[in-house]
Amino acid sequence: MTGLRSQSFGLGMLQPEAFGAEPSGERLARIRRSPHFKDGVFQNPGGTARTRPSGSMLDFAKVFLDKDTRPLRAPRGTVPVHATTLADLAKPPATGLRVTWMGHSSVLVEIDGHRVLFDPVWGERCSPFPFAGPKRLHPVPLPLAALGPVDVVVISHDHYDHLDMPSIKALAGTDTVFAVPLGVGAHLEHWGVSADRLRELDWHEDTKIGGLTLTATPARHFCGRGLRNTQHTLWASWAVAGEEHRIYHSGDTGYFEGFKDIGAAHGPFDATMIQIGAYSEFWPDIHMTPEEGLRAHLDLQGGAPHGVLMPIHWGTFNLAPHPWAEPGEWTKEAAEEVGQAVALPRPGEPFEPAGKLPAEPWWRGVSGTVRRTWRAMGALAAEPGVRKGLGHTD
Repeated sequence: MTGLRSQSFGLGMLQPEAFGAEPSGERLARIRRSPHFKDGVFQNPGGTARTRPSGSMLDFAKVFLDKDTRPLRAPRGTVPVHATTLADLAKPPATGLRVTWMGHSSVLVEIDGHRVLFDPVWGERCSPFPFAGPKRLHPVPLPLAALGPVDVVVISHDHYDHLDMPSIKALAGTDTVFAVPLGVGAHLEHWGVSADRLRELDWHEDTKIGGLTLTATPARHFCGRGLRNTQHTLWASWAVAGEEHRIYHSGDTGYFEGFKDIGAAHGPFDATMIQIGAYSEFWPDIHMTPEEGLRAHLDLQGGAPHGVLMPIHWGTFNLAPHPWAEPGEWTKEAAEEVGQAVALPRPGEPFEPAGKLPAEPWWRGVSGTVRRTWRAMGALAAEPGVRKGLGHTD
């Protein structure tokens, strides 16, 4: 069977190549030495986080299959993608920092003369199979090869919507360096990336690439690509510092108090890229609502509005029960209320955080009406024992 391989663990079952590879040898030994690895798995900051949906599968199915809300989870028309060209990106940013959101969590950042590509997902589906799984709701703004040279590719964790095998295989043919959390290098080596081009980091470790310092910072999430979730690969957020600018990419994470520590150690940041989509009351520990994403940004900036917040992890794939356009609407309103600058680019639209920010609610032309349910959720959060912004009882 094309694209399948045999592994010796368990029953020696056949597996898709996209499952990647389990860490072994010195890589596994290093994982076991990590202070964040305990009882055979990586641990989240602040203790255990629920990684599986809470409540019953029947409750989840009722919400996910609801005939009235289900149509709202996808755009009603063609998503307006900015037709990015190589010429757009060939001219250096006037301010030394330019950000281009490619959709979901994929972002090209040009910072102080270097080019950093976060979580490149150019595949049609975030799935190990080409025929099943969540499919793109809009095309990629431009071919991966048209990005031009990239100095470093940064991966936040090994889930399919962040670590895309076809994209990694394409980039393996370039001379870029890959910065990844501990254990994730096993997947990349399996797909053709040479070990000497890997910088594999535990939380709080850093690496220097050219004039940049990249630090793997904590996040509250989980890992896993195969049929078993062994928790043997780490997940991370990333702080990147150049000579003049600092940026932050959250990867996937639930809200936790550690954002304050990250900001104190590595901020303040000129721009943050914060996950604000695919949230649900069924998994409140591992994804943030827009309200929590804004709170995380403010924590990273020392508690007050500073820099530019760009929401990521929304608009490209249907991964949660909330309306497709709700993350954009909620983020825009929450940021405006506290006076925080927020960038809301179309996929592929470059902008400079120190320049004019894209602020048009472009999604409104192709979405259904979004009811502002987060007001009620915020009111509920004021009650004892209820998680703020989620309507979730602890």
